[in-house]
Order: sequence, then C-alpha cells, then structure tokens
Amino acid sequence: MRIAIINGRVLDPAQAAEEPVVRPVFIEDGRIVAALGADADRTVDANGLYVFPGLIDAHCHLRDPGYEYKEDIASGTASAARGGFTTVACMPNTLPVCDNAALVHYIREKAARQGKARVLPIGAVSKGQKGQELAEIGLMAEAGIVAISDDGHPVETSDLMRKAMLYASQFNMTVISHCEDMSLAAGGHMNEGVWSTRLGLRGIPDIAESIMVGRDCQIAGYTGLPVHIAHVSCRASVRLIREAKARGVPVSAETCPHYFASTEQACDGYNTLAKMNPPLRTPDDVEAIIEGLADGTIDIIATDHAPHHNDEKDLEFALASNGIIGFETAFGLGFTLLVKTGRMSLKQFIAAMTVKPAAILRQKLGSLAVGAPADVLVADLERPFAVDKRQMLSKSRNTPYDGMTLVGRPVLTLYEGRITHDELC
Repeated sequence: MRIAIINGRVLDPAQAAEEPVVRPVFIEDGRIVAALGADADRTVDANGLYVFPGLIDAHCHLRDPGYEYKEDIASGTASAARGGFTTVACMPNTLPVCDNAALVHYIREKAARQGKARVLPIGAVSKGQKGQELAEIGLMAEAGIVAISDDGHPVETSDLMRKAMLYASQFNMTVISHCEDMSLAAGGHMNEGVWSTRLGLRGIPDIAESIMVGRDCQIAGYTGLPVHIAHVSCRASVRLIREAKARGVPVSAETCPHYFASTEQACDGYNTLAKMNPPLRTPDDVEAIIEGLADGTIDIIATDHAPHHNDEKDLEFALASNGIIGFETAFGLGFTLLVKTGRMSLKQFIAAMTVKPAAILRQKLGSLAVGAPADVLVADLERPFAVDKRQMLSKSRNTPYDGMTLVGRPVLTLYEGRITHDELC
C-alpha cells in the first residue's frame, strides 16, 4: 500500500532535527521511501498534527499464553496500536513461563497472525522464574527473544545475576532487572510511609528497590556488561543510577507513567486500582523520577501494561493483584505531565519512547529514515480528551486514570505501512 502523509509536523529524534519540520512522509511496501513510485492509495492530510516514529514499549505484559482472560496478543496489540505503539516487548511471566524456545515460537507465530503491533518476546532469566538455574537462553535467542528478565520476580542471588549478564552478552542481549529485595518487600502492599500507616497496610520501603539497584550497578561495573533497570520508582534508585552512569557503568533504566503521574495518596480509600509493584511513592520520589527523565538518568518510558480481570482488583486491598493497564494512556500522560509542563522537550519525550528503547532492545527501529520500517504515529497535540476505560480495547479495565483529561492523542498508527488505528478516516 502506498500512503502519503502530508502537511504534518515531523519529528524524528533519531535524526538531526531538534524541532518538528513540516514535510511529507511517504510509505510504500511497508517502508519509508523518499518518493512514491505511483499515486498514493491514501493521502493523509496531517495539517495541524504531528508525525513521529511509532512508539516502542520495552516492558509490557500480554498475558498470552495462560491468562488470556485478562489479555491476549490480539487484544493487547490492538490496545497498543490505539496508544500509538508499533512495537511491544512482552515479559515472560506467562503460564507456562516463557523460558524455552517453544514458547518463544508460539508468541512470535501468534503475533504474526493476529498482532496489530510488532511483538518482541523477552525470555526468562531462570527456569520457571524460580531463580535457581538459568533458562535456555541460547535456544531462546535463536528463536527470537530480544532480552531476558525474571520480571515479576527479582533475581535474588548476585551469582545468578552475574551469570545471566555474562550469558546474555554472548547473544548481544541485556538483562532487564526487576529490582526488589524480597526480605524487605515480602508481605507489603504499598509504599511504606505515612499513608501505609494511616491505612493500616503493611508497607514496602523504597530501599527494597534501591538496594537491588545498587547491587546490579555494582555487577555491571565489575563485569563491564550492560544491565537495564526496570520500572524505577524512587529517588534513591535514580541517584544510584546517576552515580553509576557518571562512573561509566553500562546501566540503562526505565520508568513508567504512573511513577511520574501518581503518588501513594492514590491508594487512599483502599483504591486497588492504585496498587502496583513497585508501589506508588511520595511526591519527592515523583519529582526525582521527572528529574531523572529530564537529565537522561532514566533513559526510557515503558508502560508495564499489566491487565487484570475485575475480580482480581475488586476485593480487599491486601488480596488485590498488582498492576494497571497502560497502553492507551502512556502517551497522553507523558505529553500532558512532562512536555506541556516544560519538564521535558518534545524531542526528549519522543526519544524516550522510540529510538532509545529500540537501542536498549538492540533493534533497528524507532526512526522515520528512508528505508526504515514504516512504523508511524500521527498525534493531535492540541485536542484534550477524557480517559474512558469503557472505550479501551484491552480486555481489562484496571486503570486509575478513568475520567482524567489529557492532551496528546494518537489519531493514526501504522505498523510496517499497515494502518492499525485510525481516527482520521
């Protein structure tokens, strides 16, 4: 299909321009081209709109296989496309755990048939995510994983983490680390502090995260091998990562929109929609997360899209599952709270959701350069919209942002030149 996107303000952080430039973007046979070989099958007039590379989510949960009642590859990628994502990397805590080549093949083949976005499987660090012995990393790498992680569980022993980093490096992959000291976090339900005391809930101290962040930075520094820190939530972690980077340690990091959009106070009233892991923290931590994004300490924004059935959220706080859905709110939350407030430039924000996650996952994606896959997001950065969970395409509805007014709405998404979300037709 030949598509011409005209009159849009184009910004591609992978290229030199610092500001959006009005120019056409041409698509033919699933690639960005300099000019079309024949008349366009569709011309998109993007006057007043912005054109970016398709968003890349380096951390999500598609729940497939095993938990398809919460989400599956078809529904998850449809939700991702509506949110402007053209590539999503899915974590391995499925049922069974994605710790072998057969599961990797299943995910890739199902995504090829049903996906509205590119699905990049992440394999488990350890067999069954039990933290005892390494999974079949080499065979999974041959089958197509892009990283390894025991996300949902920490790699508790330093020895196994070191071995994982050494082994992953042989396949040009990084380890994505879920940093949580279970001796401090076990049994906790929200951030330890004033609000946990007020609500009578057992808390999780921020040092449960930062202690493991420090450990993994030390291992990366000792081995000279990269590690990526998942879902950073607190000031102490940001400080440790900043200091490690200053020493030349090969560490990268992500945060999620809820860690710059919400605080622990959102749990008031025993609101299980605000229950997640790591937990929402204090206003000071939120400020540190934003500072970390602004100065590059935190490299990327990931969703940690974590769908749950209503029955797993509509019960006592201590029994509720952790996590929220994020595909359809990530762009709007980031643009509204980071760009419109002047805390990040538009280029910084788009880079944190395109070319930077592509680099961490070692993928040649996240650019509108000629010859690149035609993964494109067209967004309206002027029109306010209200989050409506009833209209979301995810199977689950566990978002704390229902009813919130945001600015920055994806209106057209193309994955390899195929239109996967369209509000302009």
